[in-house]
Amino acid sequence: MEKTEKIWMNGSFVNWEDAKIHVLTHTLHYGSGIFEGLRVYGTAKGPAIFMLSDHMHRFMDSAKIHMIPLPYSQKELEAAVVRLVKINRLKEGYIRPIAFYGPGSMKLSPKGCPVNIAIACYPFGAYLGDKGLKEGVRCKISSWTRITANILPPQAKCTANYANSILAHKEATDCGYDEAIMLDHDGNISEGPGENVFMVHDETLISPPEESDILRGITRHALIHLARDMGLRVVLRHIPRDEIYVGEEVFLCGTAAEITPVREIDGRLVGDGKPGPITRKLKERLSDVVRGKDKGYLKWLTFMK
Repeated sequence: MEKTEKIWMNGSFVNWEDAKIHVLTHTLHYGSGIFEGLRVYGTAKGPAIFMLSDHMHRFMDSAKIHMIPLPYSQKELEAAVVRLVKINRLKEGYIRPIAFYGPGSMKLSPKGCPVNIAIACYPFGAYLGDKGLKEGVRCKISSWTRITANILPPQAKCTANYANSILAHKEATDCGYDEAIMLDHDGNISEGPGENVFMVHDETLISPPEESDILRGITRHALIHLARDMGLRVVLRHIPRDEIYVGEEVFLCGTAAEITPVREIDGRLVGDGKPGPITRKLKERLSDVVRGKDKGYLKWLTFMK
């Protein structure tokens, strides 16, 4: 990880090396934090944050689901994100806001523990590697089932949720794959450990519905809009495990993963083993949007003023 100069913590900008927490921080022990992930892209008008308000709205929703009383409003946090990117002179990279309970009690209840918020930003490349982004990745259907709403709410980006994701990702990579694809509680395709899933069949773009225990992805939401504006048919429905094996195209998407083609699942080639035409078109369109080249979607970008 490449360091930047400052991190925002509880209303102040502190040096990267000074952004520390106590070993008895409640969230460190019990996973009671919520977070977001955003990207900033270089454009002709300078750096721009993609879907800032949407991400921070989800941050507030995550806090509401987990009943975490945030000491700042959404507007205040959005302003802090913008100021942080400007102070660090970050041209392109990743932004990570997190809210967590500090020390105060080692009981399960966080009552009496202060709520802290920190925001960091730093340069960041292709999440699953440059080769994977261009040529596609090899995926394994995970033996670990995706969490469901009556276990841990999937619609909240809670730190505890990602223990489930880590197990799936580690299993896949330990078996020689690049990433996992997880099934929901009914055995249908859900999502990757940190990405949503799309499949193409008969020139139709298909993605699992929210009932498949997916996170309501910001990039997924943007791609659904883009695809429909491009004249593509988009269907949100359950995808049985065996159906994804015969998908003509499959790709993962997310803030970190952007659009990452899948070239193989459980030893079965996806299509001809290369990124398909619809995946390539969507990648090009999304790239134009996030870099401010598509004037129809400038509303999705927050420029530094």
